[in-house]
Amino acid sequence: MKYALIGGRFLFSLIFILSATGHFKAQTIAFAEMKGLPLASVLVPLSGIIELIGGLSILIGYRAKIGAWLLVVFLLPVTFTFHQFWTIQDPMARQMEMAVFLKNMSMLGGALILAYFGTGAWSVDGLIKNRIPGKQAIA
Repeated sequence: MKYALIGGRFLFSLIFILSATGHFKAQTIAFAEMKGLPLASVLVPLSGIIELIGGLSILIGYRAKIGAWLLVVFLLPVTFTFHQFWTIQDPMARQMEMAVFLKNMSMLGGALILAYFGTGAWSVDGLIKNRIPGKQAIA
C-alpha cells in the first residue's frame, strides 16, 4: 500500500505540472482577458508558476502541505471564475463546463486532504523527518 500513496501523488500532481506551461501562452492570457480577468498578462503566468510549484511540491513530497495550499489558492478562483456552468444556456456546453467544474472541485478536495495529512513517509519530507532525531514532519 505504500506505493499507492506515491502513485496517487504522481497522478494528482501530473495535471498541474503539465498544464502550467499553458499559462505562458498568448491564447490562454487572451481567454482570461475575454472572461474579464483584470491584469491577465500578470495573473495568468503567476497562476502557472503557483500551479507548477504546487504540483512539483506534491510530486516529490517536499513542503507538500504548503504545495497543497498553493493548489487550493490556484483552484478556488480559477474554478469559480472560469467554470460557471450555471450561467451557460446551451445544454451540451453546460454539461462540459459542469464536468470541468466538478473535476476542479474534486482536485480541490484532494489538495485539502494533502494539506492536512501531508505526503507520508515516502517523500522528501518523510526522509527529513526520519533522518533528524526528534524532528517533526514538515508535511
